[in-house]
Amino acid sequence: MSTPVQKSPGSVFEMRGLPPAGKLIPLGLQHVVAAIVGVITPAIIVCNTCGITGDDRTLMIQVSLILTALATFLQLFPIFGRIGSGLPVVMGISFAYVPTLTAIGGQFGLGTILGAELVGGCVAILFGIFVKPIRKFFPPLVTGTVIFTIGLSLYPTAVKYMAGGAGSAEFGSMKNWLVAFVTLAVVFILNNFGKGIWKLGSLLWGMIVGYILAVFLGMVDFSGISAAPWFQVAAPFRFPIEFNISACVSMAIMYIVNSVQTIGDLSSTTLGGLDRLPTDKELSGGIIGQGVMSIVGSLFGGLPSASYSQNVGIVTVNRVVNKMVFAFAGLVLLVAGFIPKFAGVLTTIPQCVIGGATISVFATITMTGIRMITSQTFTMRNSTVVGLSVALGVGVTTVGSSCLAGFPTWVTAVFGSSSVVLSTLVAIALNLILPPDDLEKVQQTAVAAVTDDVMERLSDDDPTNDPTDAEFRQK
Repeated sequence: MSTPVQKSPGSVFEMRGLPPAGKLIPLGLQHVVAAIVGVITPAIIVCNTCGITGDDRTLMIQVSLILTALATFLQLFPIFGRIGSGLPVVMGISFAYVPTLTAIGGQFGLGTILGAELVGGCVAILFGIFVKPIRKFFPPLVTGTVIFTIGLSLYPTAVKYMAGGAGSAEFGSMKNWLVAFVTLAVVFILNNFGKGIWKLGSLLWGMIVGYILAVFLGMVDFSGISAAPWFQVAAPFRFPIEFNISACVSMAIMYIVNSVQTIGDLSSTTLGGLDRLPTDKELSGGIIGQGVMSIVGSLFGGLPSASYSQNVGIVTVNRVVNKMVFAFAGLVLLVAGFIPKFAGVLTTIPQCVIGGATISVFATITMTGIRMITSQTFTMRNSTVVGLSVALGVGVTTVGSSCLAGFPTWVTAVFGSSSVVLSTLVAIALNLILPPDDLEKVQQTAVAAVTDDVMERLSDDDPTNDPTDAEFRQK
Protein backbone atom coordinates (compact mmCIF):
# COMPACT_ATOMS: atom_id res chain seq x y z
CA MET A 1 0.00 0.00 0.00
CA SER A 2 1.46 3.38 -1.06
CA THR A 3 2.11 6.10 1.50
CA PRO A 4 0.33 9.44 0.85
CA VAL A 5 2.61 12.24 -0.28
CA GLN A 6 3.25 14.68 2.58
CA LYS A 7 2.95 18.29 1.47
CA SER A 8 5.04 20.95 3.19
CA PRO A 9 3.19 23.74 5.08
CA GLY A 10 4.36 26.28 2.49
CA SER A 11 3.26 24.24 -0.52
CA VAL A 12 1.09 25.99 -3.07
CA PHE A 13 -1.11 22.89 -2.97
CA GLU A 14 -1.93 23.43 0.73
CA MET A 15 -4.34 26.17 1.85
CA ARG A 16 -2.12 27.26 4.78
CA GLY A 17 1.50 28.35 4.89
CA LEU A 18 3.62 30.91 3.01
CA PRO A 19 5.04 29.70 -0.31
CA PRO A 20 8.37 31.05 -1.61
CA ALA A 21 8.18 34.37 -3.44
CA GLY A 22 9.27 32.72 -6.69
CA LYS A 23 5.96 30.84 -6.77
CA LEU A 24 3.75 33.23 -4.79
CA ILE A 25 4.21 36.26 -7.02
CA PRO A 26 3.68 34.74 -10.50
CA LEU A 27 0.79 32.54 -9.36
CA GLY A 28 -0.88 35.51 -7.64
CA LEU A 29 -0.37 37.78 -10.65
CA GLN A 30 -1.95 35.09 -12.81
CA HIS A 31 -5.21 35.53 -10.88
CA VAL A 32 -4.94 39.33 -11.15
CA VAL A 33 -4.52 39.22 -14.91
CA ALA A 34 -7.36 36.70 -15.32
CA ALA A 35 -9.75 38.87 -13.28
CA ILE A 36 -8.78 42.42 -14.25
CA VAL A 37 -10.96 42.76 -17.35
CA GLY A 38 -13.97 41.35 -15.48
CA VAL A 39 -13.32 43.77 -12.60
CA ILE A 40 -13.26 47.03 -14.52
CA THR A 41 -15.40 46.36 -17.60
CA PRO A 42 -18.83 46.24 -15.87
CA ALA A 43 -18.17 49.69 -14.40
CA ILE A 44 -17.24 51.04 -17.84
CA ILE A 45 -20.40 49.57 -19.38
CA VAL A 46 -22.66 51.00 -16.65
CA CYS A 47 -20.96 54.39 -16.93
CA ASN A 48 -21.65 54.42 -20.66
CA THR A 49 -25.29 53.45 -20.06
CA CYS A 50 -25.86 56.08 -17.35
CA GLY A 51 -23.85 58.85 -19.03
CA ILE A 52 -21.21 59.04 -16.28
CA THR A 53 -17.93 60.67 -17.32
CA GLY A 54 -14.82 62.35 -15.93
CA ASP A 55 -13.84 61.90 -12.28
CA ASP A 56 -16.99 59.91 -11.46
CA ARG A 57 -16.10 57.39 -14.13
CA THR A 58 -12.55 57.04 -12.77
CA LEU A 59 -13.96 56.66 -9.26
CA MET A 60 -16.28 53.80 -10.24
CA ILE A 61 -13.40 51.90 -11.84
CA GLN A 62 -11.25 52.55 -8.77
CA VAL A 63 -14.00 51.34 -6.40
CA SER A 64 -14.41 48.19 -8.50
CA LEU A 65 -10.77 47.28 -7.88
CA ILE A 66 -10.95 48.03 -4.14
CA LEU A 67 -14.20 46.13 -3.60
CA THR A 68 -12.88 43.10 -5.49
CA ALA A 69 -9.80 43.07 -3.25
CA LEU A 70 -11.87 43.37 -0.06
CA ALA A 71 -14.39 40.73 -1.21
CA THR A 72 -11.51 38.33 -1.93
CA PHE A 73 -9.94 38.98 1.50
CA LEU A 74 -13.33 38.36 3.11
CA GLN A 75 -13.66 35.00 1.37
CA LEU A 76 -10.14 33.97 2.35
CA PHE A 77 -10.32 35.12 5.97
CA PRO A 78 -13.95 35.08 7.21
CA ILE A 79 -15.17 37.52 9.87
CA PHE A 80 -16.65 35.88 12.98
CA GLY A 81 -16.24 32.58 11.17
CA ARG A 82 -19.54 33.21 9.36
CA ILE A 83 -19.01 36.04 6.84
CA GLY A 84 -16.85 34.51 4.13
CA SER A 85 -16.25 30.95 2.94
CA GLY A 86 -12.63 30.47 4.01
CA LEU A 87 -11.91 29.01 0.56
CA PRO A 88 -9.34 30.04 -2.08
CA VAL A 89 -11.59 32.05 -4.40
CA VAL A 90 -11.54 35.45 -6.05
CA MET A 91 -14.77 37.41 -5.65
CA GLY A 92 -15.61 40.85 -6.96
CA ILE A 93 -17.53 42.97 -9.45
CA SER A 94 -19.20 40.58 -11.87
CA PHE A 95 -20.30 40.44 -15.52
CA ALA A 96 -23.24 38.28 -14.43
CA TYR A 97 -25.34 41.28 -13.42
CA VAL A 98 -24.52 43.53 -16.39
CA PRO A 99 -27.67 42.88 -18.51
CA THR A 100 -29.95 43.70 -15.56
CA LEU A 101 -27.80 46.67 -14.53
CA THR A 102 -27.91 48.22 -17.98
CA ALA A 103 -31.68 47.70 -18.18
CA ILE A 104 -32.18 49.45 -14.83
CA GLY A 105 -29.59 52.15 -15.50
CA GLY A 106 -30.95 53.00 -18.92
CA GLN A 107 -34.43 53.54 -17.50
CA PHE A 108 -33.81 54.93 -14.00
CA GLY A 109 -30.13 55.84 -13.62
CA LEU A 110 -27.23 54.87 -11.37
CA GLY A 111 -29.00 55.76 -8.11
CA THR A 112 -31.67 53.11 -8.73
CA ILE A 113 -28.98 50.55 -9.58
CA LEU A 114 -27.31 51.18 -6.22
CA GLY A 115 -30.65 50.97 -4.36
CA ALA A 116 -31.56 47.68 -6.04
CA GLU A 117 -28.06 46.39 -5.31
CA LEU A 118 -28.50 47.15 -1.61
CA VAL A 119 -31.77 45.20 -1.53
CA GLY A 120 -30.21 42.35 -3.53
CA GLY A 121 -27.34 42.13 -1.05
CA CYS A 122 -29.84 41.66 1.79
CA VAL A 123 -31.55 38.89 -0.21
CA ALA A 124 -28.19 37.16 -0.70
CA ILE A 125 -27.51 37.27 3.04
CA LEU A 126 -30.88 35.64 3.76
CA PHE A 127 -30.18 33.00 1.12
CA GLY A 128 -26.82 32.30 2.71
CA ILE A 129 -28.28 32.00 6.21
CA PHE A 130 -30.79 29.37 5.07
CA VAL A 131 -28.55 27.64 2.54
CA LYS A 132 -28.42 24.41 4.58
CA PRO A 133 -32.14 23.54 4.20
CA ILE A 134 -32.11 24.99 0.69
CA ARG A 135 -29.06 23.00 -0.38
CA LYS A 136 -31.14 19.86 -0.90
CA PHE A 137 -32.51 21.59 -4.01
CA PHE A 138 -28.97 21.69 -5.44
CA PRO A 139 -27.60 18.13 -5.55
CA PRO A 140 -24.48 17.39 -7.66
CA LEU A 141 -26.70 16.83 -10.70
CA VAL A 142 -28.14 20.37 -10.53
CA THR A 143 -24.88 22.00 -9.45
CA GLY A 144 -23.00 20.20 -12.21
CA THR A 145 -25.56 21.43 -14.75
CA VAL A 146 -25.06 25.01 -13.49
CA ILE A 147 -21.26 24.74 -13.75
CA PHE A 148 -21.54 23.12 -17.19
CA THR A 149 -23.79 25.95 -18.39
CA ILE A 150 -21.46 28.57 -16.89
CA GLY A 151 -18.62 27.14 -18.95
CA LEU A 152 -20.70 27.09 -22.13
CA SER A 153 -21.91 30.65 -21.54
CA LEU A 154 -18.31 31.90 -21.21
CA TYR A 155 -17.20 30.57 -24.60
CA PRO A 156 -18.69 33.48 -26.60
CA THR A 157 -17.02 35.91 -24.19
CA ALA A 158 -13.62 34.29 -24.73
CA VAL A 159 -14.06 34.28 -28.52
CA LYS A 160 -15.12 37.94 -28.52
CA TYR A 161 -12.02 38.75 -26.49
CA MET A 162 -9.84 36.79 -28.94
CA ALA A 163 -11.31 38.77 -31.83
CA GLY A 164 -10.45 42.03 -30.07
CA GLY A 165 -13.48 42.75 -27.92
CA ALA A 166 -17.03 43.52 -29.05
CA GLY A 167 -17.30 47.09 -30.31
CA SER A 168 -13.59 47.33 -31.15
CA ALA A 169 -12.74 49.14 -34.38
CA GLU A 170 -10.51 46.21 -35.38
CA PHE A 171 -12.83 43.45 -34.17
CA GLY A 172 -12.00 40.22 -35.98
CA SER A 173 -8.75 41.51 -37.48
CA MET A 174 -5.82 39.20 -38.25
CA LYS A 175 -3.67 41.00 -35.66
CA ASN A 176 -6.11 40.18 -32.86
CA TRP A 177 -6.34 36.54 -33.84
CA LEU A 178 -2.57 36.25 -34.24
CA VAL A 179 -1.94 37.56 -30.72
CA ALA A 180 -4.76 35.42 -29.31
CA PHE A 181 -3.47 32.21 -30.91
CA VAL A 182 0.13 32.89 -29.88
CA THR A 183 -1.07 33.40 -26.30
CA LEU A 184 -3.17 30.22 -26.46
CA ALA A 185 -0.26 28.25 -27.94
CA VAL A 186 2.10 29.27 -25.12
CA VAL A 187 -0.53 28.37 -22.50
CA PHE A 188 -1.23 25.04 -24.20
CA ILE A 189 2.43 24.06 -24.54
CA LEU A 190 3.40 25.02 -21.00
CA ASN A 191 0.29 23.47 -19.46
CA ASN A 192 0.80 20.14 -21.21
CA PHE A 193 4.58 19.89 -21.55
CA GLY A 194 5.98 22.31 -18.96
CA LYS A 195 7.15 21.50 -15.45
CA GLY A 196 7.23 23.31 -12.12
CA ILE A 197 6.44 27.02 -12.11
CA TRP A 198 6.29 27.05 -15.91
CA LYS A 199 3.36 24.67 -15.82
CA LEU A 200 1.66 26.22 -12.78
CA GLY A 201 1.93 29.75 -14.17
CA SER A 202 1.13 28.84 -17.77
CA LEU A 203 -1.64 31.42 -18.07
CA LEU A 204 0.56 34.26 -16.83
CA TRP A 205 3.49 33.36 -19.07
CA GLY A 206 1.15 33.08 -22.04
CA MET A 207 -0.28 36.52 -21.31
CA ILE A 208 3.19 38.03 -20.97
CA VAL A 209 4.26 36.65 -24.37
CA GLY A 210 0.98 37.81 -25.92
CA TYR A 211 1.32 41.26 -24.35
CA ILE A 212 4.88 41.73 -25.64
CA LEU A 213 3.77 40.71 -29.14
CA ALA A 214 0.84 43.16 -28.91
CA VAL A 215 3.25 45.98 -27.97
CA PHE A 216 5.41 45.29 -31.04
CA LEU A 217 2.28 45.30 -33.22
CA GLY A 218 1.22 48.69 -31.85
CA MET A 219 -1.91 47.35 -30.14
CA VAL A 220 -1.23 48.73 -26.63
CA ASP A 221 -2.32 52.27 -25.73
CA PHE A 222 -0.28 53.79 -22.88
CA SER A 223 -2.04 57.18 -22.88
CA GLY A 224 -4.30 56.26 -19.98
CA ILE A 225 -1.30 55.72 -17.69
CA SER A 226 0.02 59.29 -17.93
CA ALA A 227 -3.46 60.78 -17.49
CA ALA A 228 -4.25 58.83 -14.30
CA PRO A 229 -3.41 60.38 -10.87
CA TRP A 230 -0.93 58.72 -8.51
CA PHE A 231 -3.21 58.42 -5.50
CA GLN A 232 -6.93 58.74 -4.82
CA VAL A 233 -9.22 57.65 -1.97
CA ALA A 234 -12.87 56.75 -2.53
CA ALA A 235 -15.48 58.24 -0.18
CA PRO A 236 -18.95 56.78 0.56
CA PHE A 237 -22.23 58.31 -0.63
CA ARG A 238 -20.65 59.98 -3.64
CA PHE A 239 -23.71 58.88 -5.61
CA PRO A 240 -27.38 59.01 -4.47
CA ILE A 241 -29.20 55.80 -3.55
CA GLU A 242 -32.77 55.48 -4.87
CA PHE A 243 -35.31 52.67 -4.72
CA ASN A 244 -37.71 51.36 -7.34
CA ILE A 245 -39.86 48.28 -6.69
CA SER A 246 -39.51 46.67 -10.12
CA ALA A 247 -35.75 47.27 -10.14
CA CYS A 248 -35.40 45.79 -6.65
CA VAL A 249 -37.43 42.69 -7.62
CA SER A 250 -35.35 42.13 -10.75
CA MET A 251 -32.12 42.49 -8.83
CA ALA A 252 -33.35 40.21 -6.04
CA ILE A 253 -34.00 37.46 -8.60
CA MET A 254 -30.52 37.98 -10.04
CA TYR A 255 -28.95 37.69 -6.59
CA ILE A 256 -30.76 34.42 -5.91
CA VAL A 257 -29.60 32.99 -9.22
CA ASN A 258 -26.04 34.24 -8.71
CA SER A 259 -26.05 32.74 -5.22
CA VAL A 260 -26.68 29.43 -6.95
CA GLN A 261 -23.78 30.23 -9.28
CA THR A 262 -21.65 30.89 -6.21
CA ILE A 263 -22.59 27.41 -4.96
CA GLY A 264 -21.41 26.08 -8.31
CA ASP A 265 -18.15 28.05 -8.22
CA LEU A 266 -17.36 27.08 -4.63
CA SER A 267 -18.17 23.46 -5.46
CA SER A 268 -15.94 23.64 -8.53
CA THR A 269 -13.12 25.13 -6.42
CA THR A 270 -13.22 22.44 -3.74
CA LEU A 271 -13.80 19.64 -6.23
CA GLY A 272 -11.01 20.75 -8.56
CA GLY A 273 -8.49 21.86 -5.93
CA LEU A 274 -9.34 19.89 -2.78
CA ASP A 275 -11.11 16.78 -4.16
CA ARG A 276 -14.24 17.33 -2.07
CA LEU A 277 -17.49 19.28 -2.06
CA PRO A 278 -17.86 22.40 0.14
CA THR A 279 -19.46 22.17 3.57
CA ASP A 280 -22.73 23.89 4.43
CA LYS A 281 -20.80 26.42 6.53
CA GLU A 282 -18.47 27.25 3.65
CA LEU A 283 -21.38 27.74 1.24
CA SER A 284 -23.31 29.84 3.75
CA GLY A 285 -20.33 32.05 4.58
CA GLY A 286 -19.46 32.51 0.91
CA ILE A 287 -22.94 33.69 -0.03
CA ILE A 288 -23.30 35.89 3.06
CA GLY A 289 -19.93 37.48 2.25
CA GLN A 290 -21.13 38.11 -1.29
CA GLY A 291 -24.21 39.89 0.05
CA VAL A 292 -22.27 41.97 2.58
CA MET A 293 -19.81 43.21 -0.05
CA SER A 294 -22.67 44.14 -2.36
CA ILE A 295 -24.23 46.28 0.38
CA VAL A 296 -20.86 47.96 1.01
CA GLY A 297 -20.44 48.45 -2.72
CA SER A 298 -23.79 50.24 -3.03
CA LEU A 299 -22.61 52.83 -0.47
CA PHE A 300 -19.39 53.59 -2.36
CA GLY A 301 -20.76 53.54 -5.91
CA GLY A 302 -19.59 50.01 -6.66
CA LEU A 303 -21.48 47.26 -8.48
CA PRO A 304 -22.72 43.80 -7.35
CA SER A 305 -20.23 41.10 -6.38
CA ALA A 306 -20.00 37.45 -7.36
CA SER A 307 -17.37 34.73 -7.51
CA TYR A 308 -15.13 34.70 -10.59
CA SER A 309 -15.56 31.54 -12.65
CA GLN A 310 -12.40 32.23 -14.65
CA ASN A 311 -10.31 32.20 -11.48
CA VAL A 312 -12.10 29.07 -10.30
CA GLY A 313 -11.05 27.54 -13.59
CA ILE A 314 -7.41 28.35 -12.84
CA VAL A 315 -7.69 26.41 -9.58
CA THR A 316 -9.11 23.40 -11.40
CA VAL A 317 -6.21 23.57 -13.88
CA ASN A 318 -3.20 24.01 -11.58
CA ARG A 319 -4.77 22.89 -8.24
CA VAL A 320 -3.03 25.77 -6.43
CA VAL A 321 -5.15 26.48 -3.32
CA ASN A 322 -2.72 28.31 -1.02
CA LYS A 323 -4.54 31.28 0.51
CA MET A 324 -1.45 33.50 0.39
CA VAL A 325 -1.44 33.26 -3.41
CA PHE A 326 -4.97 34.67 -3.49
CA ALA A 327 -4.20 37.20 -0.76
CA PHE A 328 -1.31 38.51 -2.86
CA ALA A 329 -3.68 38.84 -5.82
CA GLY A 330 -6.10 40.77 -3.60
CA LEU A 331 -3.26 43.03 -2.39
CA VAL A 332 -2.27 43.88 -5.97
CA LEU A 333 -5.88 44.78 -6.79
CA LEU A 334 -6.13 46.88 -3.61
CA VAL A 335 -2.95 48.80 -4.49
CA ALA A 336 -4.26 49.28 -8.01
CA GLY A 337 -7.45 50.73 -6.55
CA PHE A 338 -5.64 53.32 -4.47
CA ILE A 339 -3.08 54.11 -7.17
CA PRO A 340 -5.04 54.67 -10.38
CA LYS A 341 -1.82 55.03 -12.40
CA PHE A 342 -0.95 51.43 -11.51
CA ALA A 343 -4.47 50.39 -12.44
CA GLY A 344 -3.87 52.06 -15.79
CA VAL A 345 -1.00 49.65 -16.48
CA LEU A 346 -3.25 46.64 -15.89
CA THR A 347 -5.98 48.02 -18.12
CA THR A 348 -3.62 48.28 -21.11
CA ILE A 349 -3.70 44.50 -21.60
CA PRO A 350 -5.44 43.92 -24.96
CA GLN A 351 -8.59 41.83 -24.82
CA CYS A 352 -7.24 39.43 -27.43
CA VAL A 353 -4.52 38.45 -24.94
CA ILE A 354 -7.13 37.80 -22.25
CA GLY A 355 -9.23 35.73 -24.65
CA GLY A 356 -6.32 33.63 -25.85
CA ALA A 357 -5.40 32.71 -22.29
CA THR A 358 -8.83 32.20 -20.75
CA ILE A 359 -10.59 30.08 -23.37
CA SER A 360 -8.77 27.01 -22.05
CA VAL A 361 -9.86 27.98 -18.54
CA PHE A 362 -13.49 28.16 -19.61
CA ALA A 363 -13.15 24.75 -21.22
CA THR A 364 -11.93 23.37 -17.91
CA ILE A 365 -14.95 24.84 -16.11
CA THR A 366 -17.23 23.08 -18.56
CA MET A 367 -15.45 19.77 -18.03
CA THR A 368 -15.72 20.20 -14.25
CA GLY A 369 -19.48 20.44 -14.69
CA ILE A 370 -19.49 17.28 -16.79
CA ARG A 371 -17.42 15.57 -14.12
CA MET A 372 -20.02 16.38 -11.47
CA ILE A 373 -22.90 15.33 -13.72
CA THR A 374 -21.34 11.99 -14.61
CA SER A 375 -20.51 11.29 -10.95
CA GLN A 376 -24.20 10.42 -10.69
CA THR A 377 -25.81 7.38 -12.31
CA PHE A 378 -26.65 8.69 -15.77
CA THR A 379 -30.22 7.43 -16.06
CA MET A 380 -32.95 8.66 -18.40
CA ARG A 381 -34.23 10.95 -15.62
CA ASN A 382 -30.85 12.58 -15.05
CA SER A 383 -30.29 12.88 -18.78
CA THR A 384 -33.63 14.70 -19.08
CA VAL A 385 -32.75 17.13 -16.27
CA VAL A 386 -29.41 18.06 -17.79
CA GLY A 387 -30.43 17.97 -21.45
CA LEU A 388 -33.59 20.08 -21.19
CA SER A 389 -32.02 22.59 -18.79
CA VAL A 390 -29.03 23.26 -21.03
CA ALA A 391 -31.15 23.18 -24.21
CA LEU A 392 -33.57 25.85 -22.96
CA GLY A 393 -30.93 28.05 -21.35
CA VAL A 394 -28.47 28.03 -24.22
CA GLY A 395 -31.21 27.98 -26.86
CA VAL A 396 -33.03 31.09 -25.65
CA THR A 397 -29.86 33.16 -25.24
CA THR A 398 -28.52 32.01 -28.62
CA VAL A 399 -31.68 33.14 -30.40
CA GLY A 400 -31.69 36.39 -28.43
CA SER A 401 -34.04 38.16 -26.04
CA SER A 402 -36.36 39.01 -28.95
CA CYS A 403 -37.87 35.51 -28.67
CA LEU A 404 -39.36 36.66 -25.33
CA ALA A 405 -40.83 39.85 -26.78
CA GLY A 406 -44.35 38.88 -25.71
CA PHE A 407 -43.36 38.72 -22.04
CA PRO A 408 -42.97 41.60 -19.56
CA THR A 409 -39.69 43.55 -19.76
CA TRP A 410 -38.33 42.13 -16.51
CA VAL A 411 -38.78 38.57 -17.82
CA THR A 412 -36.71 39.43 -20.88
CA ALA A 413 -34.05 41.14 -18.75
CA VAL A 414 -33.72 38.22 -16.34
CA PHE A 415 -34.21 35.17 -18.55
CA GLY A 416 -33.26 36.42 -22.00
CA SER A 417 -29.72 37.55 -21.27
CA SER A 418 -28.19 34.71 -19.25
CA SER A 419 -28.27 31.03 -20.11
CA VAL A 420 -27.16 30.28 -16.55
CA VAL A 421 -30.30 31.82 -15.04
CA LEU A 422 -32.77 29.85 -17.14
CA SER A 423 -30.80 26.59 -17.05
CA THR A 424 -30.51 26.78 -13.27
CA LEU A 425 -34.22 27.33 -12.66
CA VAL A 426 -35.22 24.60 -15.15
CA ALA A 427 -32.75 22.13 -13.60
CA ILE A 428 -34.13 22.80 -10.11
CA ALA A 429 -37.73 22.44 -11.30
CA LEU A 430 -37.13 19.22 -13.25
CA ASN A 431 -35.16 17.68 -10.39
CA LEU A 432 -38.15 18.30 -8.10
CA ILE A 433 -40.87 17.28 -10.56
CA LEU A 434 -39.44 14.07 -12.02
CA PRO A 435 -39.84 11.03 -9.73
CA PRO A 436 -36.62 9.45 -8.44
CA ASP A 437 -35.25 6.41 -10.19
CA ASP A 438 -36.32 3.00 -8.94
CA LEU A 439 -33.23 1.90 -7.03
CA GLU A 440 -34.68 -1.59 -6.62
CA LYS A 441 -34.59 -2.10 -10.38
CA VAL A 442 -30.97 -0.97 -10.48
CA GLN A 443 -30.11 -3.39 -7.68
CA GLN A 444 -31.98 -6.23 -9.37
CA THR A 445 -30.06 -5.61 -12.57
CA ALA A 446 -26.77 -5.71 -10.69
CA VAL A 447 -27.72 -8.94 -8.89
CA ALA A 448 -28.80 -10.52 -12.18
CA ALA A 449 -25.45 -9.62 -13.75
CA VAL A 450 -23.54 -11.17 -10.85
CA THR A 451 -25.72 -14.29 -10.95
CA ASP A 452 -25.13 -14.74 -14.69
CA ASP A 453 -21.39 -14.39 -14.11
CA VAL A 454 -21.43 -17.02 -11.33
CA MET A 455 -23.50 -19.47 -13.40
CA GLU A 456 -21.12 -19.06 -16.32
CA ARG A 457 -18.15 -19.86 -14.11
CA LEU A 458 -19.93 -22.89 -12.57
CA SER A 459 -20.51 -24.33 -16.01
CA ASP A 460 -16.80 -24.06 -16.85
CA ASP A 461 -14.93 -27.40 -16.98
CA ASP A 462 -12.05 -25.97 -14.90
CA PRO A 463 -12.82 -26.82 -11.22
CA THR A 464 -10.59 -24.00 -9.99
CA ASN A 465 -13.16 -21.49 -11.21
CA ASP A 466 -15.77 -22.58 -8.67
CA PRO A 467 -16.54 -19.50 -6.57
CA THR A 468 -16.76 -19.67 -2.80
CA ASP A 469 -19.72 -18.40 -0.87
CA ALA A 470 -17.59 -15.53 0.41
CA GLU A 471 -16.66 -14.52 -3.11
CA PHE A 472 -20.31 -14.64 -4.16
CA ARG A 473 -21.36 -12.42 -1.24
CA GLN A 474 -18.59 -9.94 -2.09
CA LYS A 475 -19.91 -9.66 -5.63
